[in-house]
Amino acid sequence: MTYRRAVIPALLGGVLLTALLWWAGESLQALRLQGATDAIGGRAAAELERWLIPWSYEPPAGAWAGVDVPGGPAGGDGARYLALHGTALRIRFAAVFAFFLPGALLLIRGLPPVHGRMPATLLAVWTWGIVAGTLAVTVSAPWLIASYGHGSYRFLPQLASAIAAGRQILVVTALAAAAVAVLAARITAKGAGPLPRESVPARAARSAATAGTAVIALSLVVLSYQPVAAAIQTASPGSGPLAEPGDLLRQWLLLGAWSDPGGSDTGAWLLYRAADALLLVVVWWALRSLPGLLTRATVPAMAAGAVCATVLGLLAGQLLRAAATDGTGAHGGLPQLFAALGDGVPAALTCGLLAGIAAAVTLRAACRGSGPATGPRAP
Repeated sequence: MTYRRAVIPALLGGVLLTALLWWAGESLQALRLQGATDAIGGRAAAELERWLIPWSYEPPAGAWAGVDVPGGPAGGDGARYLALHGTALRIRFAAVFAFFLPGALLLIRGLPPVHGRMPATLLAVWTWGIVAGTLAVTVSAPWLIASYGHGSYRFLPQLASAIAAGRQILVVTALAAAAVAVLAARITAKGAGPLPRESVPARAARSAATAGTAVIALSLVVLSYQPVAAAIQTASPGSGPLAEPGDLLRQWLLLGAWSDPGGSDTGAWLLYRAADALLLVVVWWALRSLPGLLTRATVPAMAAGAVCATVLGLLAGQLLRAAATDGTGAHGGLPQLFAALGDGVPAALTCGLLAGIAAAVTLRAACRGSGPATGPRAP
């Protein structure tokens, strides 16, 4: 599929994702009306408000607590802080589009939604939308922190906290944008000529999937073990604004957290580990299938696909944990069921990129070692 045919769906998806996030942020005031509270309940309204604040131009209450703001937020220094907050949000929305477009373009071009690829393309573009939103929150966070007037105080912990915000809304809006983008891509792919799958020996695909999954397991099993995670958490190379990087390192390196069952309920411990196992299964299955689904298994395409597979595995594991272990789906309603969705996306980006590169290198080495692809092709 040519870039000319793929760019229209990618543009549509990027514009829709940005517009939906803007609309969600502008809906914050509606949740504070008495009618909304009566309809969905005070607890659910408060939870939804917390999700929407990172995408709203209205700063949270108490944003300037402890800061000398003559004249209040409407005038004096307050007006400048408020203007900086608006600048941070404009950077955030522009970055959503800027990050979504190239990733969606790469995925739609390499994984066009034809010949049985449509579910895979939808899942890939959906999860990439979540990654794009997370990156947008990351690059705009310094402006947002500075707008509160205390950017020099524990900057890295504040940055880690800002990156973790607003992820639940991304899950829903990215799915809607992905659906539109994939449907548009299916239309633009008509008449594009043959879009064959790359022929890959099944053994090479399995070796590549195993190598990529091993990278994910390193973060999930080794780095996420409580004593190792604690050492990462307490790492601090110096002082000043760049001290205390532990929270930020955990955000970008750890896909989970676990410890020995000890005296706790073994059944509950096993259910939590089942969610971790599901993540590894999803990643392995996706990396095994990806070389055969791509029109060409290049390193960028494999890396992007591995990131999407890792995010998808995280979402699947979080839903399993929420429904089976916490019971929030039955007792807390949808807001509580979705509360944990999107955790670990920064780490999924880091580990997914490394896993995709490892899988691509292993795939090329295995294909060279096996000669021409005469065996069964990876599905």
